Amino acid sequence: MTETTQTFAGQLLVAMPHMADPNFDHSVTYICEHSEHGALGITINRPLDIDLGEVLDQLSLDSEAYELMSQPVLRGGPVQVERGFVIHETDHDWEGTTEVGQSIFVTTSQDILSDVARGKGPDRLLMALGYAGWGAGQLEEEIRQNAWLTVPASRELVFETPVEQRWRAAAASIGIEPSSLILQPGSA
Repeated sequence: MTETTQTFAGQLLVAMPHMADPNFDHSVTYICEHSEHGALGITINRPLDIDLGEVLDQLSLDSEAYELMSQPVLRGGPVQVERGFVIHETDHDWEGTTEVGQSIFVTTSQDILSDVARGKGPDRLLMALGYAGWGAGQLEEEIRQNAWLTVPASRELVFETPVEQRWRAAAASIGIEPSSLILQPGSA
């Protein structure tokens, strides 16, 4: 008999209201990788005080993609906060690109930012610094303890929903009104 392992890659984790860790309070995290070895996700609703244009300037990339320059860079998580991630729709042969699901890709190489600066990158993207990481079995245990709701990721939630509305909208996408959730976890 073989055991099947559920993967949460391509899902959104929505922090329950009782989340005690300030890194994840009211967060929405897109799971990019999940295996028996652990998980990696990028929080998509924590804007930093820096925009994409400033990042491109710091990388000495002159930009022609003016409509994207004021887009806030996100705090992707507390791990390796200097490491950049770009979540995007367009499939392309950028180095370090992985399709996660629902035609949503993640790229970790700088070549995508060069293309963005030249106006040849994806039309819809999120740039994040840092990531959230879980060790083997840790994410599954946190989900069992009701720390997270799992929600199917959609391009609408990831790219179209305003950052400040993503937590409520993600919960609502599976029919849950966040104000109706209990503040402390329990078991029956």
